[in-house]
Amino acid sequence: MSHSISRPLSRRAALGTAAAAVPAAVLAASGRAAAADEPRPVERIRAAAEVGRVRLTWEGEAYHPLVDHYALYASRSRDFTVGPDTLLTKTVYASFLHDRQGGHRQDWYYRIVTVDASGARSEPSALVEGHSAESVALSAKPIARVGKYDHRSLGFALAPAGYAQYKDRFPNGVDYTYGTSKPETDWSYIQPGPADGWAGNRESSTTFRFNLDTVPAETWLSIWLIDTHATLPGSLLISANGTAVPEVKLENGATRGSLEGDATVPGTLLKPSYVELALPRAAMRKGRNAVVIRKRTGSWHVFDALGVFAR
Repeated sequence: MSHSISRPLSRRAALGTAAAAVPAAVLAASGRAAAADEPRPVERIRAAAEVGRVRLTWEGEAYHPLVDHYALYASRSRDFTVGPDTLLTKTVYASFLHDRQGGHRQDWYYRIVTVDASGARSEPSALVEGHSAESVALSAKPIARVGKYDHRSLGFALAPAGYAQYKDRFPNGVDYTYGTSKPETDWSYIQPGPADGWAGNRESSTTFRFNLDTVPAETWLSIWLIDTHATLPGSLLISANGTAVPEVKLENGATRGSLEGDATVPGTLLKPSYVELALPRAAMRKGRNAVVIRKRTGSWHVFDALGVFAR
């Protein structure tokens, strides 16, 4: 029996462990039904668009025969060849998050091959098209923002590794006014949570103030993070002028963003994530507005940028 894969591999790792070549008979789309003892192609593949990534799920028979893993192939071209050069990952799960795509929309094409415990391979699945979602930070009209939306935190106060100074520099949390405050002195690269002893094991708040000449039809908040804590990312309690929006649970990161500030470095372990939501129109008003982000659970997150946009 071949060795089962316990977690998804990166594209580079997957390419390094791929077989030297895929048999031509496997690549041929013959259309014949698989024999009872042969692995069958997966079905009902779904590709859901999210900012910076595509969330893939599928259905397959896991035990008849015993499936060792699924090999996921991807390309930006519809007419791609299933082979070592297009192998994206191997996974034992019937799902995969194709991430690290940035804020611009990207279009992708996917096929999946089922590999059983003996190493036998199914024919490739039907071709599935998917795309990541375009961030409002890149497609909507900016109203106010802090940071550059470039997957870096280096322009903020205390960056890239001065987290231990947060308690002294921001004893009451961050209070930032667009147009007068400065990111390099007034906006902390990191926001701690009550699990962080270096920040006093207490909740924290970050306030972003801005003006509206008129209230847009839709006002969107876009928060890009370069990393979060790996096991205790916590959640965000966000309010606009005192009106709360649904709590946002953050995703597990790599626990490197408190020490490193550039997620564009090749091979980085940082795990960027994105939070984008519409603010309640009834809460917005002409003149001064304030968005408050409270961290009442979990550990820290590190900002790439935060902004308010109209569309």
